[in-house]
Amino acid sequence: MGSRRRFLVSGSAAVAALAAVSGWRALAAGPANATNTANTANAGKPAEAFEVVRSDAQWRQMLSASQYNVLRQEGTERPYSSPLNDEHRAGIFACAGCQLDLFSSRTKFDSRTGWPSFWAPLENAVRTNEDRSFGISRTEVHCRRCGGHLGHVFDDGPKPTGLRYCMNGVAMTFKPQAA
Repeated sequence: MGSRRRFLVSGSAAVAALAAVSGWRALAAGPANATNTANTANAGKPAEAFEVVRSDAQWRQMLSASQYNVLRQEGTERPYSSPLNDEHRAGIFACAGCQLDLFSSRTKFDSRTGWPSFWAPLENAVRTNEDRSFGISRTEVHCRRCGGHLGHVFDDGPKPTGLRYCMNGVAMTFKPQAA
């Protein structure tokens, strides 16, 4: 399992580096539009309706450039760049776009991938779509309330679920639990 994870991480890092350097978003149709339709890599599928709907201008105004890139354009932050990767206090990780609670710190683990990772989301917090960008099939994870792109989920995580929700830290905020 360890060598498989190293292979996947190094391969993912190489693809992310290539994409970052070249600005390439292979096979993706473009950024999510202002009406919050389904993931752009899933063109042709029915649009998903979201509770929180904002115009593109409103999203740009309320989010930082890096948050906008990840949440609204399905970008990826550089590995090991988010302070949330090293966040170890008790608390809740929420969507940076709409503040919906997404993950409990109780399910966070060190995946050694450079992104905050969890073995399960909170109930009714996230939705998934098939993502075929970069010529591979992955499972994209987004906020169920605003549709913001959070990251991807993989089947190489720890027990009890065996899942690794590999999230972009910039797409989330952290709310520490009162002592």
